Amino acid sequence: MCRMENVVNNFVNEKVPPPAPPLPCFLSAAYPKKVMVKSKSKAKMMSSYKEQCNVSTATTDLYDRLFDEAYRADVVVHTDNGGQIYAHASILGMISPVIRHDLKQTKGKNRRRTITIRGVPHDAVRVFIRYLYSSCYNSGEMEEYILHLLVLSHVYVVPHLKRECEAKLENGLLNIDNIIDVFQLALLCDAPRLSLICHRMILDNFKAVSATEGWYAMKEAHPFLEIEILATVKEADRRQKELLRKKNERKIYVQLYEAMEAIVHICRDGCKTIGPHDKALKKDEHPCGYTACKGLELLVRHFAACKLRVPGGCVHCKRMWKLFELHSRLCIDSDACRVPLCRNFKDRSKRQNKKEEMRWKILARKIVRSKSICGAPFFSLASST
Repeated sequence: MCRMENVVNNFVNEKVPPPAPPLPCFLSAAYPKKVMVKSKSKAKMMSSYKEQCNVSTATTDLYDRLFDEAYRADVVVHTDNGGQIYAHASILGMISPVIRHDLKQTKGKNRRRTITIRGVPHDAVRVFIRYLYSSCYNSGEMEEYILHLLVLSHVYVVPHLKRECEAKLENGLLNIDNIIDVFQLALLCDAPRLSLICHRMILDNFKAVSATEGWYAMKEAHPFLEIEILATVKEADRRQKELLRKKNERKIYVQLYEAMEAIVHICRDGCKTIGPHDKALKKDEHPCGYTACKGLELLVRHFAACKLRVPGGCVHCKRMWKLFELHSRLCIDSDACRVPLCRNFKDRSKRQNKKEEMRWKILARKIVRSKSICGAPFFSLASST
């Protein structure tokens, strides 16, 4: 009895499953690739193409050979300076709907059809057609012809190449010399993200960009675009100045808030060598955590000893009077507060006119709000009164 019959009998009688067949070997191991390469430069270029691909190497090699050898090509692409590139209508038409429409317009089914791509270098068109075959490119050629490829991908509706060009420009190929050209192409090719990045770069480096050849060429070709850029630069400067002004104002409000806290600290707890009359200060006391205490200590000492505390007198005393009045606007309980003149200023505020009262309220609100934005308690003076 042969071996196959033994296997069948065992399976029927003992219900033993037959052994599984061996796994198939990889095609690459059984049939190693043999690519004919004429020179080292061509081999280096092909390897560079493969590094930028998202498809298998076998597929890339097949389409590269199909493009390079032009096997049964039925389309001739005419470029500048009499250049010709042979291609296949089925591949070009599947990738680009614009080329498909152009091929339908050409007459003659039994002969090679022709399309014309003018206005860009012949090598750029060749890189573009090669990308339509295998979705691959050489890094050096991409950097050299990226602006032409951006235009071709937009005109012939190849979105994946257009996204690749935009990503390459955004991630390192933009510079001061080409930023104006890229900005104009981004507007023409409907690339809003790229145009926004270019616009921001122009605003950040306007002095250097305005001295380039691209800027002078844009002035002659598109004067309205120059006017719009100058208007945005002016608006950006205005916003920057406004932002700086608000930042300085907030800094002043924070300093005033810290001064209010320091005044309460000095009058309630004492600080270093100055404090309330009914409290004994310790020489070995820990360093004060209030940054405004050092300046206020000198100001309080001067206020206590100065004899020109009348209106229009000492400038330093007038500043101290303003701080006391500002404290009264922030203080919640003037009856329990130990800051001098707090109750007096609170009563005085009731007799002020509405305009003056509103001015003090706005100042107090901005001081508390600025400190709360910085992360401090909303109103720390409430716990000290």
